[in-house]
Order: sequence, then structure tokens, then C-alpha cells
Amino acid sequence: MLVLDSAETRNALPLPQLIDALRSMFKGGGHAPPRHHHDIEVPGEAAATLLLMPAWVSGRYFGVKMVSVFPGNGARGLPAIFGSYLLSSGLTGELLAVMDGGELTARRTAAASALASSYLSRPDASTMLMVGTGRLSLNLIEAHAVIRPLSRVLIWGRDRAKAEVAAHDAAGLGLCVEAVDNLESAARQADIISCATLSEEPLIRGDWLKPGAHLDLVGAFKPGMRESDDQAVLRASLFVDTYEGALAEAGDILQPLKAGVINRAALKADLADLCAGQHSGRTDNDDITLFKSVGASIEDLAGAILALEQIQRKAAEEL
Repeated sequence: MLVLDSAETRNALPLPQLIDALRSMFKGGGHAPPRHHHDIEVPGEAAATLLLMPAWVSGRYFGVKMVSVFPGNGARGLPAIFGSYLLSSGLTGELLAVMDGGELTARRTAAASALASSYLSRPDASTMLMVGTGRLSLNLIEAHAVIRPLSRVLIWGRDRAKAEVAAHDAAGLGLCVEAVDNLESAARQADIISCATLSEEPLIRGDWLKPGAHLDLVGAFKPGMRESDDQAVLRASLFVDTYEGALAEAGDILQPLKAGVINRAALKADLADLCAGQHSGRTDNDDITLFKSVGASIEDLAGAILALEQIQRKAAEEL
């Protein structure tokens, strides 16, 4: 059985290959029942969340991820997300690999956003705004840079010091990166805006989005959370990673649905539709597009399979 720590998991998931692996998985072949979602009380703090996410490809592999999200960990100097992934044979049930679930989650989440961007952002998108300074921020910047010719990245966070650290780390990707204080000004300049926060109130206003902008919403994974306002969802063509996830958990979609701001028909397509060519995605350079991701277990499975097979392939080459 293969056991991969955080660094080994990351090294086994190069983003170009991971984006392709997700594209193939969304085209068909993966099966995923609804994920288990449980709130866990933490005395004196915001509630934590336990997620259990199974998926399988019949006759090949099955896997399950256990993830915990503890919002209070930031004050402890710890990541908000911890988890493990167990990958097994779909023929025998034998456990094949255990890998770091937090690193897998971060990489596949960023890859899913980049995959959506390949259909929804302008091909010439060059300026990106990263809203949030947590673990996902560097992964999202790196993933979007795989898909689009980014030359400038702006990073905004509630804590300026953390934004400065994130900007320093992102500069290692060879991009021009700067931390910014004025969120509205940065949003008005951006071709791609990616949000990865635990916000319960809208951060990005629809009035700030310029023609051709693409809004990538990755955080706010509960119905009570939200990163965009009603005007943003009204102005944009709306896309989701999966309908099931978005209609169960995505506050950015559920809140305007409940308020009657939009209806179900406003959701144009999910990643399966885009990858299978059932929807073309962006249709005009001036379109404003919005992609809401809450995560899908077939994304984890695609990443875990890629990691295992990458390592097996390298081992065979070294023989």
C-alpha cells in the first residue's frame, strides 16, 4: 500500500495533468453518491464541518475522502482543512493508497476552477484578482495561470499582512503579484476574480464586474455563506461544478434562488455539460460569467487515480 504525505501528494498532482484528468472524469465514467455533511460543535468557536465523500469508477477504483473544516484554526496558526483520502481497487477492494486529503482537496479544487475557466474566461485574460489568503490561494493562482496568459495578479485579504505573505509566495510562480487594500478597485480591473473565503456576507458586487469578467467562487460552501451579491448573479451567466452540489450547498446560488432573484433555469450548465460539449460556455467576449464550485467526490477520485498512476509509472521507468 502506498502512503503519501502532503509534499508527496502535491508532487504527484501536476496541475496541467490534473486539469486533464478532471476533464476526462467529467466526460463520463465516474459515479458519486451524495456526500455526507455534518456540523460539529466547537465550544466557543464557529462550528466545524465533517465531510465524507465517496466515488468510484466501476471495475477500476473506488475511494473515499474524510475532510474536516475548522474555521477557528486560523487563530491557532493551523490550516482550516485537514483530511485523508483512501483509494482502493474497484476489482478486489484492496486498499491501494492513502494520501493527504488536504493537499488533494486544494489541488483538485484549483484544477476544477481552471477547468471551468478554460470554457468560461476570455482566452486573453491577463489580470487576476485573488480574494482570500488561505491554503487555496496559491493553488488557484497557479491553476488559472496554466489555462490563461496571466501577467498580473492582485491579492486581497482581510488581513493585509497575510495578503503580503501570499503575494510573496505567488511571486515565485514568475508572475507580477501585489497585495491590494481596495477590493472594489481591484475587482474592476480583473479579467478573472477567484474567491476562496469562508465569508457569510457578499464580498464581490455585481456592479464592479467589467464586461468580459469571469467570477470564480470557490469558498462559501454552505447555504448560509456567500461571496457574491444578487447583482453579480443577475449580470452573469451562471455555471456550477455539479447541479446536485450547487442546489444543496452553494449559498451564492441558493440564496438568490430562495429570494426569487433567479430561477433554476438561470443555471446554464455544469462541468459535465461543458466537458461533454453539451454547452459551449462563454459565447461572447463581453459576457460576464460566474462559476460556483462546492466540490465533487469524482474530482477527488480523478486526482487520487492520477497520483497513484503517476507514481507507479515513475517506478516502472526506474526499473
